[in-house]
Amino acid sequence: MPRANLTLTIPEGVWIGDVSRAHPTATFRILAALAGESAGVGLAEITSRDLDAILPTIETSDAVSELDVLRRQDDEALIQFETTTPLLLLPVQDSGVPLELPFTIAAGEANWEVTASQPRLSELGERFEQFGIPYTVNEVHQRLEPTQLLTDGQLELLELAIEAGYYDTPRRCSLTELAADAGIAKSTCSETLHRAEGAVIKRFVEAHPDSPSE
Repeated sequence: MPRANLTLTIPEGVWIGDVSRAHPTATFRILAALAGESAGVGLAEITSRDLDAILPTIETSDAVSELDVLRRQDDEALIQFETTTPLLLLPVQDSGVPLELPFTIAAGEANWEVTASQPRLSELGERFEQFGIPYTVNEVHQRLEPTQLLTDGQLELLELAIEAGYYDTPRRCSLTELAADAGIAKSTCSETLHRAEGAVIKRFVEAHPDSPSE
């Protein structure tokens, strides 16, 4: 299924875009978000040296009906807010594309990772245009689940090898020890790992066509 990396430019007049543009070195990390019919609720972590200026600005914004500072320490604050203009949530709500969290907002731009079918991604783009949200598609690639690439046995052995430290430097587990832990012959263990490693490496190279080759 396609996975896309997008950069959204938050329109002027949307409070979180305006605040982040006014404080371009600040980072807003959206941890949770929920939109209703007339309002949206969010949980965000703000990192900035300008918190003394940022928090009052958010609290006095006409579009923010409620603000609670749940935690504040040094240059970080965890806030929960309610807004009457959850503009960024409306396109995903209408297109049926699930919003992946967390995502970050900085200097008026939001960076999103979305996974959806090609028709739904196209519909999401149409919704962005409908709501006047400029966006850039930075990258689109096919997301492949491990179970599609490896057999169950290969995946289980790789997970066991990683957990046992077989791929650590220096190794914390030998091939003989790994085979004993897996309850299989050493030769079977070696062959299974080789096939699994080959599949993973080939897929990695295929996913990076610009990588230098011989």
